[in-house]
Amino acid sequence: MADDIPFDKNLDLAPDTVDQPMPLVRRIMADNPGPFTFKGTISYIIGKGKVAIVDPGPDDPAHIGALLEAVRNETVTHIFVTHTHRDHSPAVPAIKHATGATVYAEGPHRAARPLHIGEQRRLDHSGDMEFRPDVALKDGEVVAGDGWSIEAVATPGHTANHMAYAFKENNVLFAGDHVMGWATSIVAPPDGAMSDYMASLAKLAKRKEAIYFPGHGPAIKDASRFVHYYILHRKAREASILHRLGKGATDIPTIVRAIYIGIDPRLTGAAGLSVLAHMEDLVTRGLVETDGPPSIDGVYRLAGD
Repeated sequence: MADDIPFDKNLDLAPDTVDQPMPLVRRIMADNPGPFTFKGTISYIIGKGKVAIVDPGPDDPAHIGALLEAVRNETVTHIFVTHTHRDHSPAVPAIKHATGATVYAEGPHRAARPLHIGEQRRLDHSGDMEFRPDVALKDGEVVAGDGWSIEAVATPGHTANHMAYAFKENNVLFAGDHVMGWATSIVAPPDGAMSDYMASLAKLAKRKEAIYFPGHGPAIKDASRFVHYYILHRKAREASILHRLGKGATDIPTIVRAIYIGIDPRLTGAAGLSVLAHMEDLVTRGLVETDGPPSIDGVYRLAGD
């Protein structure tokens, strides 16, 4: 199914080295490769002289050292965080302590909805629960720096507090994990919600940024077209789930085996959570029914069956 998106997995970027893909934008990739992070989490430096850092990354001394070395003769005035997964925000305290920069984000890590009775947050280990921004941004707010300005673009879905950042002078978007060029983004309840994710994709589809710099993988150079592929992919995934329910499947593991053919076994759990996110949305829209709130081990049926 993911082969309907023109992924680009070419990223010639060594860990903890500085690369400049365009004027006023530098990037440094952490050495944390994996099935969810691709070759590593990418931190970005905006501007020259008085600069901002987007997503300081994991709490990794080598990466923190590389970031600080890259800005050694400059002043870091702002830190922007796209979301609070542990590969994006835990380096914030060290960078803030070293630079005195002000930290901007949508807010702390939180669930996208109230927990159901007895529900466990399966991805608590992936969230940076201690993160608190100095400034909580709202959608559309513009933060001005020295020779650059950043617009906050609320993009909930991957997490409830996901925020992308538009670099207005360069017509680019720092997209975090909402849209990536190398793979689709996981939407895992209760931290994320498919209805929010799709609404955020529709929102990005109306914007004019030509290039996206994601949290993992290479830059996305035909951003509007790529977002369109992402939307089509999610709609096709939804159609596949409805088709499997129509063929008699009733549980998420069965559906995952049927529609995620050839998946990396390390991603099977994440696939199940993404199907759960679709189920939550489908139940809310009245297309699918289940007894009680949707859950990973629930029994599902088409509405009216």
